[in-house]
Amino acid sequence: MPPTPPPLAAPVAAALDTGDTAWLLAATALVLLMTPGLALFYGGMVRTKSVLNMLMMSFVSIALVTVVWLVAGYSLAFGDDAFAGLIGDLGHAGMAGVGPDDVTGTVPTFLFTTFQLTFAILTAALISGAVADRTRFGAWLVFVPVWALLVYVPVAHWVWGPGGWIAHHLGALDFAGGLVVEIASGASGLALCLVLGPRLGFKKDAMRPHNLPMVVLGAGLLWFGWLGFNGGSALGANGLAAASLFNTLIAGCTGLLGWLFVEQKRDGHPTTFGAASGAVAGLVAITPACGVVGVLGAAVVGLAAGVVCSYAVAWKFRFDYDDSLDVVGVHFVGGVVGTVLIGLFATSAMTGSADKEGLLYGGGFGQLGKQLLAVLVVAAYTFLVTYGIGKAIDRLMGFRAGEDEERTGLDQTAHAETAYDHGVLGHGAPQGSTPVAGRVTS
Repeated sequence: MPPTPPPLAAPVAAALDTGDTAWLLAATALVLLMTPGLALFYGGMVRTKSVLNMLMMSFVSIALVTVVWLVAGYSLAFGDDAFAGLIGDLGHAGMAGVGPDDVTGTVPTFLFTTFQLTFAILTAALISGAVADRTRFGAWLVFVPVWALLVYVPVAHWVWGPGGWIAHHLGALDFAGGLVVEIASGASGLALCLVLGPRLGFKKDAMRPHNLPMVVLGAGLLWFGWLGFNGGSALGANGLAAASLFNTLIAGCTGLLGWLFVEQKRDGHPTTFGAASGAVAGLVAITPACGVVGVLGAAVVGLAAGVVCSYAVAWKFRFDYDDSLDVVGVHFVGGVVGTVLIGLFATSAMTGSADKEGLLYGGGFGQLGKQLLAVLVVAAYTFLVTYGIGKAIDRLMGFRAGEDEERTGLDQTAHAETAYDHGVLGHGAPQGSTPVAGRVTS
């Protein structure tokens, strides 16, 4: 967990640090870039008939979540605790009482607000990958702000907000978003999968990514932005930020290698898609742990995620839920791996407290139990509330696109556009093709 900030507004002369401010400005820009990077990553994974729709679901999330954040989201997440560590107050709704000279920690409050906003944006956009190819765009416009307010905001307060119960009462650790971002988006994605049902042709048609170079470009932008995502969560230009950034790089590398090892052993060939997916899996897993584990712990966390997630992406075929772009298999499972392994590898050299050490560093089973409980609670809450939101929207306006719309493609039916004017690329895999084991996505 990032250092708990002091009250939202403090005299500028007392706390402002220009070095910390400069670093967090850069980190905020890096994290915002992750959402366009995610759009490219997802866009390359779908078929040609839904590329633009996939890009739009990410891009529109930037605008929708920003409005929610300004109106009430930020205050409810990071305002003074209003009720038993469950939610903040509305004292700063509409950014009331916050000016350019106000400081949170050692940085301007407006900067801290924007940095946290970029996390909320990305988390909402991540969910879109679970329901690619079959979601009504109008329903998505309703879902995102409601979800951000009812799901993301409370969980962010539990973990990072002043007096939040997970951090301050339970004592679980989440440095940069394993619970708040990865598990929340993954569990929510699973809930929407069940609300919408599988795509036409699920488990029958080979739905390969249409543009692997786009996938790799998106993964590269995500990796680049993740350095600000995790390093920026130290909220300062300091040794903790440097260690978090280094751990992030290490875990991305070991995640990539772990995934490729499984592919080589299982399928006989390492794939480009696997390399991109493995790097993302490692980055997902190190997100909660980057500021609390050492270099060895980071390497193990990334490797474990690369291996486990490479198998988890095939669970959708076994358990019959259509997670189009493996949000559950990578983000939920990777988030669980990283959050739980904190209970093994947390070290006081990073946490600054002998009371917050993992089992392998002499801390006993206490921290491991706290991590497991936090995972279970956040997963259950986000799944159940998201399922309820999805069902309500489906009943009121219909969440899933019609069968004809899905067959034609959402680019044309929802946006009246096509990504490739000349139709050079087909809508699916060639006839007679067979899916790569575990990696049929869209």
